[in-house]
Amino acid sequence: MTLPSLPRLPKVVPRSGVSPEARRSLRQLLGDVDRALAVGFQEGEDASALARRRAEIVDRVVVHAWHASLGDGAEAALFAVGGFGRGMLFPRSDVDLLALVDGNSPALARALEHFFACLWDIGLKPGHAVRTVEQCRELAIQDASVFTSLLDARRLVGLPSLGNRLRGILDDPAIWPPRAYLAARLAERDARHARYDDTAQNLEPNLKDGPGGLRTLDAIRWLGRRLANAPDFDAMVAEGLLEPVEATRLTRAEETLRRYRYALHLEAGRAEERLLFDYQRALAARLGFEDEHAKNLGVEQFMQGYYRAATQIERSGTQLVERFEEMLDPATEPQPVGSDYVRYGSRIAPRNPHLFVRRPSSLVDIFIARLDEPGITGFTAETMRRIQHAVSQHGESLADDPQVLGAFLSLLRRGAPAVDALWRMNRHGLLAAILPAFGKVVGRMQYDLFHVYTVDEHTTRVLRTVARFADPAARREFPIACEVWPHLEKPELLLLAALFHDIAKGRGGDHSVLGEEEARAFCARLGLPEEQVELVAWLVRHHLSMSTTAQRQDITDPEVVHRFGAEVGDWEHLDHLYLLTIADIIGTSPKLWNAWKDRLLADLYTATRFALRSDLTPPADSAARVRECREKAMSVLATERVDTDDIARVWAEFPDSSFLRHRPEQIAWQTAAILRAHGATPLVEVHPFSVRGSTELFIYTPDRDGLFATVTAVLDRLRFSVMEARVLVSSTGKALDTFLLLESDSQAPASLQRAEELRARMRHALAQPAGHGPAKRGISRHLRHFQMAPRIEFVDAGERTQLALVCTDRPGLLAAVAQALAEAEVRVHDARIATFGERVEDFFQLTDRSNAPLSPDRRDILRTCLLRHIGPESPRTSVHADANA
Repeated sequence: MTLPSLPRLPKVVPRSGVSPEARRSLRQLLGDVDRALAVGFQEGEDASALARRRAEIVDRVVVHAWHASLGDGAEAALFAVGGFGRGMLFPRSDVDLLALVDGNSPALARALEHFFACLWDIGLKPGHAVRTVEQCRELAIQDASVFTSLLDARRLVGLPSLGNRLRGILDDPAIWPPRAYLAARLAERDARHARYDDTAQNLEPNLKDGPGGLRTLDAIRWLGRRLANAPDFDAMVAEGLLEPVEATRLTRAEETLRRYRYALHLEAGRAEERLLFDYQRALAARLGFEDEHAKNLGVEQFMQGYYRAATQIERSGTQLVERFEEMLDPATEPQPVGSDYVRYGSRIAPRNPHLFVRRPSSLVDIFIARLDEPGITGFTAETMRRIQHAVSQHGESLADDPQVLGAFLSLLRRGAPAVDALWRMNRHGLLAAILPAFGKVVGRMQYDLFHVYTVDEHTTRVLRTVARFADPAARREFPIACEVWPHLEKPELLLLAALFHDIAKGRGGDHSVLGEEEARAFCARLGLPEEQVELVAWLVRHHLSMSTTAQRQDITDPEVVHRFGAEVGDWEHLDHLYLLTIADIIGTSPKLWNAWKDRLLADLYTATRFALRSDLTPPADSAARVRECREKAMSVLATERVDTDDIARVWAEFPDSSFLRHRPEQIAWQTAAILRAHGATPLVEVHPFSVRGSTELFIYTPDRDGLFATVTAVLDRLRFSVMEARVLVSSTGKALDTFLLLESDSQAPASLQRAEELRARMRHALAQPAGHGPAKRGISRHLRHFQMAPRIEFVDAGERTQLALVCTDRPGLLAAVAQALAEAEVRVHDARIATFGERVEDFFQLTDRSNAPLSPDRRDILRTCLLRHIGPESPRTSVHADANA
């Protein structure tokens, strides 16, 4: 298809205005043009060419409306600004206009009002301003953003003299001189990036304003024009600011983003700049991406194209800023740094410009020198350019060069300081050259809500968290981790495990198994001793085991700890795995880490250390464990001067499982609460900050069917998340229910005020004969795109039946599950709650109302009830999810 030709416009009588008939014709014309351009895009036409053609056509329409509204003699001129000023209009972009006026006559004001109203009427949505040249000058002096907008101003029609006066503002050396302008643009960039978590690797990135977005390319051109009189990439090549290959890469990355933006505007039907989940799948299909397998979806390939383009733009933008800064502040006399490098102020460079090509290991050595030399904050711009040249020239040979690998190992042995170097090596593409497998996950996203960053971004964040364990200032946040770190004999092994733990994502199959193979091969190439190779490979293979054990199993059960300890084997493996697990959770999503998980992992870690210290002797039998818990709880109560006969009377009601599943401190707290109540029920006690950094809720009341549903409905209405539930019954028919809670919004324990509110609301609800139903709340926009059919599995567990439920998270889910359990006439005895992004994995210990395991018929009834209450809300196909914590 050829691009639409420039249209023939209705005849116009100057200053007569655009008639209603002409407006209808113009509106129809613009609609026809937009439809033709959309067809052209679907047929493979270049997005940039289509955007330029739309701008050309809108140019003619706007000028036509100007002549009709103002004629040729008006003391004014019209300028296109923004993207329109740069000669590009995407399908739903605003038409940004600046009207410069020479005077303030009422007639001119009315004519301009009619002009802009006409543009709105024909569907152009103009963003406009009306100013005098003097007003423009005043605003430009005050605000660099206003000055920047004038750089793109393009006169469409009107007095040429106003255009000359506008250029006078831009040519005035006193208005935003180069150093001030660069500082202002960098401040604006930093503020803008901070809104997007300082990374382009977000799940729903902004194509225009996010890091590495189209705004970054605009800023590069603005800086080039103001600082070097080089307004485009070709001019920057001529000025030595860019090399031809760099300009080519930037152009390709820009074309990718423009194509994505064009498709996004068509898909959204509006000027949407965010790659929201609402559009990602449809955009991938529109642009021809197809699913390769369950671990490499078409939508993931589509998003990887964006992330790689944005990374290239962000990398080039950073280097150009360095070149601009050096251009404004010429290098000082070089000072030697060892035998191979020199420093220019705070920047380091190779002494010999050919060093990186002649000795590839120096590519790594310079990052080590940057760490070791005090006061060095970066590389010279030329050095960055030479690093990229050398990486490109050496290619895959770097991965097998013994000297390069030796230098890389030397860097890793720096421990925590090496992490900053690894992050910078990734930005320069060097890390992917040394680890080709890592290059495959650069920009690799996972289409779920659990992993909020691309795999490479996640990996660097994991490494940065690991480095924090070496910082004494982090001891308050990570007390155990900071205590463990100094005892690692070879911290480089943990860094290697962090580098490789997700390196096989997107290949299909188990990424832990495939990653273990990659790690083993690379460590062998590094020349590590066999036992060190095995440790790194084991960590990669088992990097999920500690989080899954802690969140899916009952770690108060010595059998669980014993099995986990047997899997770990020794303290060295446990220490490394504990640190890697914390870093992995934090690096997956900032929202995942909370006091609950901190305490949960710490409890598993300390319990396993004790088991390993005891040479993994089998757990004591249940009678001995009950006896030990009783003795410790009695010691706690003795300090409160509680009568032993009263304690014995209460404990006579408690089943042995109370002493097996609760800590002595919990038993003591529950006992004291029951004694204070003097037999009054319902008893509701709330400990705002109890075990594992959570709020503990204890309920003591006559047991009744549906009690679990009532409790969870109240918790849902109060917006508490249940982390764990223990549902027991005393010998006198009293419920002894314990819930560990966090605030749903903040994932923090309850305040004193909230704890009191919970106590009052729960006591009131339990005093009613009928239970509360769950609150009805709509599912979030994000979750709506990740609906999956629930997976329901039943397993015989002795005298009980275990229900394993995997489904999509949503507000009120647990309350809905409890409602289904009540309808199916099933009793809950224990619950383990775990959430991974949009995916919930809950485990329940159940019986029927006769306290017998569920029969096949009862299981079928429960399955039906669950599907009715928690089935997906929309027929979207399920997506794969990975319980990587």
